[in-house]
Amino acid sequence: MANKIRRPASPSAAERFSTRTRLLAGLLAFVMLGSLVTVTVMGFTDSTNDDNGTVPGTSQVSTATTKVVPTDCPALDKSDGPRLSFSSRPAWCLEDGATYTAVFDTTEGEIRVVLDSKRTPETVNNFVVLANYGYYDDTLLFRLDPTIAIIQGGSPHTNDWSDRGPGYTIADEGGLFKHVGGSLIGPFTYEPGQLIMARSVGPNSSGAQFFFSSGPEVARLDGQGSYIVFGETDADGLAVLENMMGLYEVDPSSPYGGGPKHEITVRSVTITSTKG
Repeated sequence: MANKIRRPASPSAAERFSTRTRLLAGLLAFVMLGSLVTVTVMGFTDSTNDDNGTVPGTSQVSTATTKVVPTDCPALDKSDGPRLSFSSRPAWCLEDGATYTAVFDTTEGEIRVVLDSKRTPETVNNFVVLANYGYYDDTLLFRLDPTIAIIQGGSPHTNDWSDRGPGYTIADEGGLFKHVGGSLIGPFTYEPGQLIMARSVGPNSSGAQFFFSSGPEVARLDGQGSYIVFGETDADGLAVLENMMGLYEVDPSSPYGGGPKHEITVRSVTITSTKG
């Protein structure tokens, strides 16, 4: 008798269900894995390194459930610094309704400056961002000029007037600027105790350098009025500035005609804010 060919038994209903379940589970796992890879890759934000190798605003994720919130504003504790070079003007980092104070810790004493974010918001924002990146820390107040009562600083690269700045300039603000007889005339007047932006001769040319006014001679700049006033210190701060100016001595070898008897260092600039 010929041998009968035995066919495999047909799978039972339970077996068919089990096989189908495994196939669907495998397909679902593949889709979920693909989604996880996509979210993780998209979770990286990139930023250009500056000269110091720091990458502010860069976030990395290790799981698909981490939400990435990139930011262009530096941490208030200066952990994103020091940073001295930038490719563009800073993002807007001021909080609505807040009053900002810059605390200068110098080798000659503390100077507290209330910043004028109402009249000069862009200038204040620029200064606050730079300060929170540590831009002004461990820099010199390199120029004293008693003829116009100014004390100048804000040059971390060279500690003199030739500093290249942060890599950008900011817009003039605070009133009307106009050209008169080839000169730029602005709306500001000057008195002792102010914090003022330095600039070159052209419009919109301020970047990071600043100067304090220490005496009434600064009013000689009123005819120009183009140096943006963005803060003012109190009586204690003005006393520190007056003592600094007392360190001035004539020095024919100096490009400024003179300077302080010894270096005046800004150890740090710390920004504080209050609401209301």
